Amino acid sequence: VAATKRDIIVQNAPTGNTTTTAEHAICLLLSLVRHIPAATASMKQDKWEKKKFQGTEICGKTFGVIGLGNIGRIVAGLGKGLNMNVVAYDPFVSETDAEVLGVELRALDELLARADFISVHTPLNDKTRGLIDSTAFEKMKDGVFLVNAARGGIVDEIACLAALESDKLAGAAFDVFVEEPPSAGHPLVAHPKVVCTPHLGASTAEAQIKVAVMVAEQMVDYAVSGEVRNALNV
Repeated sequence: VAATKRDIIVQNAPTGNTTTTAEHAICLLLSLVRHIPAATASMKQDKWEKKKFQGTEICGKTFGVIGLGNIGRIVAGLGKGLNMNVVAYDPFVSETDAEVLGVELRALDELLARADFISVHTPLNDKTRGLIDSTAFEKMKDGVFLVNAARGGIVDEIACLAALESDKLAGAAFDVFVEEPPSAGHPLVAHPKVVCTPHLGASTAEAQIKVAVMVAEQMVDYAVSGEVRNALNV
């Protein structure tokens, strides 16, 4: 708002880190269902607890992708590459677009009821804040796995904790939180069925280079020809 009042154009690079972020969401899912962080920690303590860390296979299961924007589309494609049946919810995507992506477009309630794994990829706004709340959890099948690598607040953290405690959720993975960094002793971070990372979605060397190059090119285009791309306030 302050920049707009001063006639300053604000641009971003929305596609520079999409692949990296999508890959991280899948990494979180695989780490979650195969207990990789806990198993690693166990081995570093010189333990061999093979039976303790029996995991869940994802092949042939139903993968629900909430949001088919730049990142969600890549996540859906990666899910198909892992031989999952991908269903998606996005009110701004047509059936034709979904067919091109090779995914089933369904209402949110149907996705919640069918999915074995759910990954959230919507922006955070007034309509999506708390989208995955206690009511949404009630509509899910028992033993579902949830990943949020989008924005903190899309998943109601208190409702998620209750779903973990009741075993509605078999596990959850978070890269984002309402408060970042989360407070010491945050119940989700401390929960044994939660895998978490400190907002690492875009944190690869490749993504940082892509974003830097994209921003530089946009600045040059504006300076040379007045072309504005990816502006947030124009």
